[in-house]
Amino acid sequence: MKQFESFYITTPIYYVNDKPHIGHAYTSLICDVTARFMKLAGKNVKFTTGTDEHGQKIEKAAKVKGIEPKEFTDEISVTFRKLAELMNFDYDDFIRTTEERHEKAVIALWNRLEERGQIYLDSYSGWYSVRDEAFYQESELIDGRAPTGAEVQWIKEESYFFRLSSWQNKLLELYENQPNFIFPESRKNEVVSFVKSGLTDLSISRTSFNWGIKVPGNDKHVIYVWIDALTNYLTSIGFPNIDEEYKKFWTNSFNVHVIGKDILRFHAVYWPAILLAADLSLPKQIAVHGWWLNEGEKISKSLGNVIDPIGLAEEFGVDQLRYFLLREASFGQDGNFSKKNMISRINSELANNIGNLVQRTISFLHKQCFGVVPVVDRNLLKDDESLPNCKAIIDQVMDHLSKYEFNQIILLIINISSKANAYIDRSAPWTLSKTDREHMNLVIYKLLEYIRIIGILLQPIVPKSAEMILDQLQIPKEQRDLQSLCSARVSLGVTLPRPTPIFLRIDA
Repeated sequence: MKQFESFYITTPIYYVNDKPHIGHAYTSLICDVTARFMKLAGKNVKFTTGTDEHGQKIEKAAKVKGIEPKEFTDEISVTFRKLAELMNFDYDDFIRTTEERHEKAVIALWNRLEERGQIYLDSYSGWYSVRDEAFYQESELIDGRAPTGAEVQWIKEESYFFRLSSWQNKLLELYENQPNFIFPESRKNEVVSFVKSGLTDLSISRTSFNWGIKVPGNDKHVIYVWIDALTNYLTSIGFPNIDEEYKKFWTNSFNVHVIGKDILRFHAVYWPAILLAADLSLPKQIAVHGWWLNEGEKISKSLGNVIDPIGLAEEFGVDQLRYFLLREASFGQDGNFSKKNMISRINSELANNIGNLVQRTISFLHKQCFGVVPVVDRNLLKDDESLPNCKAIIDQVMDHLSKYEFNQIILLIINISSKANAYIDRSAPWTLSKTDREHMNLVIYKLLEYIRIIGILLQPIVPKSAEMILDQLQIPKEQRDLQSLCSARVSLGVTLPRPTPIFLRIDA
């Protein structure tokens, strides 16, 4: 990540067959937080998300409702935009596969593959699941159903195929030469094992439904999801125009696709093979996160335990939900959602630790100094071991970020806040106010510096709350990036507004 000036991060485009759930919110949150940190680090950043709107399931669902597929997708797509808006996801582009620009990109990619002899017409037969939009081998079925539990039916139809099998060795070379192409390593091992077991050519068109982008020169066929949906990552950077934006964010950037483990094969096997076959650059990384459990149970509609992120945000607060999801899960592993744990994290870490530090410090400043930041000799702060080492903090944050260790970044911030609270108790400025006001002023100023550092680091995680903290300190907008963490200070002699609570305790 560090050596690239440009950074491009994407969510998968979300399938519009149902309303958004906690998994959608989590994937987008990972991208949003990473993008925000990279912006603070001074990188050129592009963050995209969107909706996948073609296919048999959409066609069927629209028919049941008695409306056209486009009308159906319009209704559902907007719910994903609303989730992004509510969760304060600062994306740069929202892709819909029903847009004209996307159709142009898909057809251009298809033509590149065809021109290079990577597509041929044949017929396909096998067990097909409408729900999974996937074919399964006989050996993969469990009690007559797909491994996912979905119903299957025997289908035989004419299809265009992509010569996936011819890219097996090139893919294995890719995984070998770029060890972090699939992250974490456990997921890479899973993919390598699958590819080594042998690849068969991939069916990339359908004739059994009409809702989708037609194959150029043969409108009996609809281009299937492997080509259609995955191409969105190119659409958002202007493909088929290989111009400045494409080069900036695809060829010459650190570009990463953040996905859930359920769509690993599509992104780590099919997508790089398609790009290699089309003679296009590859993404630098496929970052794979785990699923969420609800109180230890797998989430499913049949169990009725689907977690609604919108409801949680309204109940606990947007920043509080963002914080908990990042704090509770280790990237790559499954996270366990628990309201009890969420309330505990909010109260003990946000309210009692960070919120309490801000409140007690600025309240004391108003009590003793009429809210005016004391004028101190800043030379006394140089090499002061009681203050955080900003350069070391930035190095740690960027190292954790490269491994998507958001919970470790949060622990780092919590540790800074805990040290500040301990420093208050140890220094006892309320006693110094009677015996050594000059020393008291220095203690207050150090505490304001602690809070400034915490506020800057919290911006990608809890944006609105961090903004409130930095506003209370009157930190200029242009001094809120990582460079300013080391180079700037709280201004001397300015009057700070009276404190307002940042994180409220929640009554369990």
